[in-house]
Amino acid sequence: MNASEKLWKMKDPVVASETVQDHRNLLDWTETSLDNATQHKLPINMRFNEGHQLSIIVYSILMVFSAIANTTVLVLIVKRRRKTPSRINTMLMHLAIADLLVTFLMMPLEIGWAATVSWRAGDAMCRIMMFFRMFGLYLSSFILVCISIDRFYAVLKPLYLRALDRRDKVMLTGAWVGATLCSIPQMVVFHVESHPNITWYLQCVTYNVFPTYAHELAYLLFSMIMMYALPLTVIIFSYAAILTEICRRTRNPYGADSITRSSLGFLGKAKVRTLKMTIIIVLVFFVCWTPYYVMCICLVMYLPLSSRHVCHIRHDTMQE
Repeated sequence: MNASEKLWKMKDPVVASETVQDHRNLLDWTETSLDNATQHKLPINMRFNEGHQLSIIVYSILMVFSAIANTTVLVLIVKRRRKTPSRINTMLMHLAIADLLVTFLMMPLEIGWAATVSWRAGDAMCRIMMFFRMFGLYLSSFILVCISIDRFYAVLKPLYLRALDRRDKVMLTGAWVGATLCSIPQMVVFHVESHPNITWYLQCVTYNVFPTYAHELAYLLFSMIMMYALPLTVIIFSYAAILTEICRRTRNPYGADSITRSSLGFLGKAKVRTLKMTIIIVLVFFVCWTPYYVMCICLVMYLPLSSRHVCHIRHDTMQE
């Protein structure tokens, strides 16, 4: 404990047990001077507050629900794969694993961080946890892309089923490698830094990493495209093409592809199943992510130039 912290505890023993809020809500570190911090109670945005309490409650509920749901799904899929191995079951298994990574790595991090407010795990853990904070999210999005592409080829290229098995292995490997590569920059931009005035306060931040605001904006856009825009585009295109093809075959059962009458019933059922899958996958992905990214775009686009320092910390908010 250094002299600054000792002085802080001597001045206000009640506030001494509290730590300032993390960089996601602290707009500017320089707004709080050491003199003010030691002579007055810290402002609400620099102490454990109701926002942190709400965050802990929400993440805890989500963690329990997600753990139960995804573990159940994973167990059922593993049992099903033993009886009837299939490509889609393999991909759903990887998707459940990705969701469990988010459940047991990102959510506990958010709960613990909200409880302590400041970062207390050191620089190495800061970089490692920021990597895993994004890894599961990227992986989940990329596996959804793999599922969409697999369904696309299964319907439009049904004669290449053997090639699909090899292609799916390549796609799943690419999803894991891609998620790793996209998450590595987190280990570079995040680091532990002390408050410039309250030197005993440490936080895992992105300060002093990006040369200009344009560089940080480019990184934000990259994350948005890779995690949201690109996967959503592929999902919509793939299932739109599937529905179009099924409708075409249904209307023209004796076309060049020689679809027989016996297959018409299958096409009708496939059309319904594909339509349901399309609605579920696209709507869930769209509804869960679109409001969040719209808010982030508004923060970036409409933030006053004089307050651009806020954007340098919003990067972390946009990655949750």
